[in-house]
Amino acid sequence: MPATPASVAVARRRLAADLIAAGIFDTVVRDVALVISELLSNAIRHAQSLPGSRLQVTWNVARESVEVAVSDGGSPTRPRQTKASLSAPGGRGLGIVEQLSRTWGVRSGNFGLTVWAVIPVPPASREPVLTHSD
Repeated sequence: MPATPASVAVARRRLAADLIAAGIFDTVVRDVALVISELLSNAIRHAQSLPGSRLQVTWNVARESVEVAVSDGGSPTRPRQTKASLSAPGGRGLGIVEQLSRTWGVRSGNFGLTVWAVIPVPPASREPVLTHSD
């Protein structure tokens, strides 16, 4: 995706459509969309882009979780959660990721960093699997 703020909305829409198609309900869809928004926004704001002024955004939908990841060209510092003051205009993104995710982390690659998060999908958040027999 282009390393521009407009990519956040595009990624959210595509991800939400995939989750809904997989039978995942609204609450989890909103949580996962918020996590991808935070990860992508952080990469746009704080990191270098990959070649071609791009970022890589991926997700994997599994039975009990959704893993999202954003890869960028790296930055002088590694992403970490901070405690923002009440009056600070930012600094809460990775705290939100921490609250909504089962786990999250940062891994180094050949071209930069990938920040990933695994968001749980409780059984009640999925449409029941229907079977049909004649």
